[in-house]
Amino acid sequence: DMCEQLLAAEQSTYHNTLLALRGFCSLHAQDHQGALQDFQRVIEHESPHPSSCIKALCGRGLIRISGGSNYLTALDYITACQLKLDETIFTIKSYVPWNQRGLLLKVLQEEGQMMLQKKRYPGGSSFSFQKKQTGLCTPLTLKVFCFVGFFFPPSRDAPGVFQLASLLVELDSCDEASQILCADALYQMGRGEEAHEMLSLALSRNPQRAPVLARLALLQLKRGSVYDGNQLLRRLIRIGDSSCLLPVLDIFQDKDRKLLQSHCRWRALAILKGKQEAAAIKEAIAHLSFAILAAGGYAEDCLLTRARCYGRLGQMKTAIFDFNAVLKEDPRNVQALSGRGFVHLALRQQKEAVQDLISALRVEAGAVIPAILSLKPEAQGLVTGWLLQHGRATLSELMATKDVPGEETLRDLLTMAKALTKICRAAQHHIFYTDVLMANGEHQEALKHLQEAFGHCPAEDTARARLAVLQLQSRNVAGAAAPLSVLARRDEKDLAFLLNFVDTKKQQHLAQAAAQEGKVLMKGHDHQQALGYHSLAVLASRANPRYLRHRAACLMHLKKYEKALKDMEKVIQGHGCNSPKTQAGDHCCQGFLLLALAQEEAAVQHYMQALQLDEPLALGTITECPGRESLTQTFHKIAQSNFEKQRYEEAWKITDYGLKIDKSSELQKLKARLKREASSCSIH
Repeated sequence: DMCEQLLAAEQSTYHNTLLALRGFCSLHAQDHQGALQDFQRVIEHESPHPSSCIKALCGRGLIRISGGSNYLTALDYITACQLKLDETIFTIKSYVPWNQRGLLLKVLQEEGQMMLQKKRYPGGSSFSFQKKQTGLCTPLTLKVFCFVGFFFPPSRDAPGVFQLASLLVELDSCDEASQILCADALYQMGRGEEAHEMLSLALSRNPQRAPVLARLALLQLKRGSVYDGNQLLRRLIRIGDSSCLLPVLDIFQDKDRKLLQSHCRWRALAILKGKQEAAAIKEAIAHLSFAILAAGGYAEDCLLTRARCYGRLGQMKTAIFDFNAVLKEDPRNVQALSGRGFVHLALRQQKEAVQDLISALRVEAGAVIPAILSLKPEAQGLVTGWLLQHGRATLSELMATKDVPGEETLRDLLTMAKALTKICRAAQHHIFYTDVLMANGEHQEALKHLQEAFGHCPAEDTARARLAVLQLQSRNVAGAAAPLSVLARRDEKDLAFLLNFVDTKKQQHLAQAAAQEGKVLMKGHDHQQALGYHSLAVLASRANPRYLRHRAACLMHLKKYEKALKDMEKVIQGHGCNSPKTQAGDHCCQGFLLLALAQEEAAVQHYMQALQLDEPLALGTITECPGRESLTQTFHKIAQSNFEKQRYEEAWKITDYGLKIDKSSELQKLKARLKREASSCSIH
């Protein structure tokens, strides 16, 4: 009321002062609209009064906080400080209630920090307001000054923030956040020594404050005090709060960030060259983390080194995270691919390890091979074993689907196979490389490599077999059959793979020659060697029934009845176009094998089928082996079993066929019993 009476008077000497006072009265009475009108009238007056303007700016700033416009609040207080700092301090202490002062200080600290970090208006500054030494301005300058704060934000200039920070320090000299804000502003103004002094004072009060240590370390490095910078960084590492670097790096200049990055990287490498203890590695990781942060979150060499350090500490998942960060930016980075592959190796993740190492070999095999050779022998063996296993499986699949284009896959296999021969000169690696060359159609190159690795007369069965396949073009088929038959006895799967490189016509000739040689050897009772030739004939002919019968006969002589049985099962499954006589012979052979394996019931069924197809042939075969009397006893045993189970029809059938083989008295008695038991029903 008093202010209104004075304003209503004719004399208007203190008009702006009274408006500012009434504005604060309205503000305290929660009349924000009325207060804002009074403050605006003061600021927009034709002849603004400095002290009144400061009060109006401070009052308007408080109103803007309640409206959520924190940034505009900071602009008002920066403008007030630039008009007269002492008057602004007095206004806050006199007119801002104590219960609002804490919120005001916090808002100004946060907004000032964001201004320095360029999070409001990124870019350079177009205006720079210098502090007035006199504290007074002309009316015209003052009017422009009040409005410039709004249209051309002082957030683009460190001096404005410095004055705001100075205000905050004056209001609370013990507040660390205000001191840090002041130091940051001084740094951006190029007054590094003053910033250092302020931070040193703050550190003396609280020696463990990470934000202060981080800033001081950077300033020490900038001054060239490497030792002091290192000590501060070590203290920061012991505290374990690297996140405090993020706001610092937003404030510091590019050249100083690069300085920190290069220094921390150099320091980490120096540590790693010395002790390899866990504590030293952890310190190196911390320095590398600082370097990565200083680089903006991505520094390829530092990420790779840190990933290896994590691997040494057993933190495999963290190591993979760093390798992934590199590969996200550069998917063909050899060090990251091979490094991640080695981590998967340590975790025994075979599929992932093989994929990464193959990708690395594809890009630059010359860099991957030394890396694999640097591993421990056990790890090297695991890597080469996994690569060979994958390569073999891929090549076999590729050869099984020849109609599918596989040029890229073959290139990868060639690179992998060649690398394996350089990592470990094991016979299996040279064999694999030879196979890949053959698959790629490079037969001369394959022959050359095979002879260089094993000589012109290899001692290895696998090498001799491949030499035979390569020389099939200029060598007779019978000569090639010998080494291939040896491989057939040792590894049929490998032989089947090799035959993919022989055309169909030559395979037919090879099967005939092998079968002929097998017969000769069987006549000489060399069944073991004959088996290799018969197996070669079976594989080269794509399981021709005739050659399957030959091999089954050879296996019977060697008493390998189970394997012989499998061959005869394949033969019988292919019955259809064979004559009854041939089928009868096969069933007799199958029956004999089943008897040898004590599968009597199944044997009886096959002999009955043989008798049904061609009785004279079957009886002749039975007479030779196993003998009529012996087989009749088996028939009686199986028929008796069916009779006891009341399966009269089956028992009658078996008895009837058994009597065709031999008129056994036991079978005749069983047949009479069957007639008596089944007199009430017909079993014919």
